[in-house]
Amino acid sequence: MDRSRELADFLRSRRARIAPDQAGLPAGGRARRVPGLRRDEAARLAGVSTEYYTRLEQGRAGNPSPEVTEALARALQLDLAEREHLVDLLTRPARRAPASPQRVRPGLHLMLRTLDHVPAFILGRRTDVLAVNRLAREVLTDFDALPVPHRNLARYYLLDPEARNRTGDWERVAAETVAMLRLEAGRYPADRRLADLVGELTLRSPEFSPWWNDHRVLRRTHGSKTYHHPLVGDLHFSYESLQPPGDTDQTLCVYNVEPGSATAEALQLLSNWTAPQAGGMV
Repeated sequence: MDRSRELADFLRSRRARIAPDQAGLPAGGRARRVPGLRRDEAARLAGVSTEYYTRLEQGRAGNPSPEVTEALARALQLDLAEREHLVDLLTRPARRAPASPQRVRPGLHLMLRTLDHVPAFILGRRTDVLAVNRLAREVLTDFDALPVPHRNLARYYLLDPEARNRTGDWERVAAETVAMLRLEAGRYPADRRLADLVGELTLRSPEFSPWWNDHRVLRRTHGSKTYHHPLVGDLHFSYESLQPPGDTDQTLCVYNVEPGSATAEALQLLSNWTAPQAGGMV
């Protein structure tokens, strides 16, 4: 990834979404050739010169101070994930993803098996699915049955036709997953496996490129999701995403259900129908 170009495109996309009145600026009488803030307006809001801001967008300003970075984040009204992404794009040298495969420690595998009443799984870098419990395999797809390179959440949502049928509000969920990949790309721009995944999604998913090119970034922490299961119908979850201590590149995702709800009853029914035979694997 060309980090100078990524920085330029990210800054332009963020200032393009802010109307002058949203930033407390008068609209002025000049005709606007681009949406959102002009460079001189973004520079004024950040308290830097237009020349310096222009050099920033062109990747020629070196490493700005933490104070300047914070001023840019305020001026462009960045959320926490966008601030993290900005810092990643401004950090030199770029961090490299570790070359060794990610492993889930035994204690986390045991936790997944303990959470046998709700779907739960562990994501790694580039949304790789590192481990899943039985109900996650039933509600989403059986990632364990896929070849290792295909065990990836973004790949599932964007390339598996069944994901469109199973995922409620598929477009929102898929676009958010692309935004998660964008955040990952800023953190590890030299990750060859991530570059290969982006290339495959670009070629095979017509929706991917527009979402990728809008430079949205997202760190998913909590929210709601709906899935449609062919056996038990609609399942409504509130999910929590947590980073286990000791590995910030792994995320534990748990799909919770309201006790006594229709989803809880349907999930129990699904669990009973798909329970392994005595002596089988959980």
